[in-house]
Amino acid sequence: MTVGRRNLAAFAALFSIPLGWALIFMIFPYAVMIAVGFWTRQFPLFVPDFQRGNFVQLFSDPQYITVILRTLKIALLVTLGAILLGYPLAYFLVFTVKSQKWRNLLYMSVIVPLWVSYLLRAYTWKIILGTNGALNSLLLSFGLIDEPLTLFLYNQASMVITLVYIFVPFMVMPLFTVLDNIPKALIEASEDLGVGPFITFWRVIFPLSLGGLIAGATLTFCLAFGDFVAPVLVGGPDGTMVANLLQSQFGAALNWPLGSALATLVLILVLAVLTVSSRFDRRDHIDMN
Repeated sequence: MTVGRRNLAAFAALFSIPLGWALIFMIFPYAVMIAVGFWTRQFPLFVPDFQRGNFVQLFSDPQYITVILRTLKIALLVTLGAILLGYPLAYFLVFTVKSQKWRNLLYMSVIVPLWVSYLLRAYTWKIILGTNGALNSLLLSFGLIDEPLTLFLYNQASMVITLVYIFVPFMVMPLFTVLDNIPKALIEASEDLGVGPFITFWRVIFPLSLGGLIAGATLTFCLAFGDFVAPVLVGGPDGTMVANLLQSQFGAALNWPLGSALATLVLILVLAVLTVSSRFDRRDHIDMN
């Protein structure tokens, strides 16, 4: 066997397993999902077909457009909330906490909730915001209200609060890593030049942390966009999101073609977000260089 053939055989042996894994568990399922989106539903069966009726229904029915726009709005609000909470927290851990022991302890306190059941974390906020929950009990004890309020739960605000709490660690982790890797010499040089803390942050720290910010925002947005537990627990009638529609189409409605079309649309939206964030990240690296 020649050297070229041996190299080709070694290359094929090395990449055949990951390629096969990607084909079986990623490419093939997505291809099936997209194909079923063009099928026709003839209850209780689904007839293989190539028609665009399912996709036309998604864009012509106001119900689906409303849910998609609502999901986008909630995902954006959750991402914004996670940034407003996660960035100051990561900054505090890196630049304010001097003790490495306390920094690791506080960082782990942010990460540990990820080890707890997702359902339990969502139920925590249902208990806090509920009619007989901790928030209403506190207001009653201070005499600020005469009876428990129902406005804290089963609305979009409660969904945003719950999802921010659940996904803020995914914002803190990349930000903490990026901020911790900023050369301290750059910050010291800025201080030696007589630049104040705010200008140092805006001209040095923030530009160098954009990669972590983009990564955390992308991850948070995609996770919030596909969530379906929080809308059920704390969302109420106005909290239905795309994932809940998918669950109903594949479950109670037994309309797999329409569900597959909706899942394909969700996949396209997520890929678009990933593409945009990747371009911003590359542009940021180019500007830094």
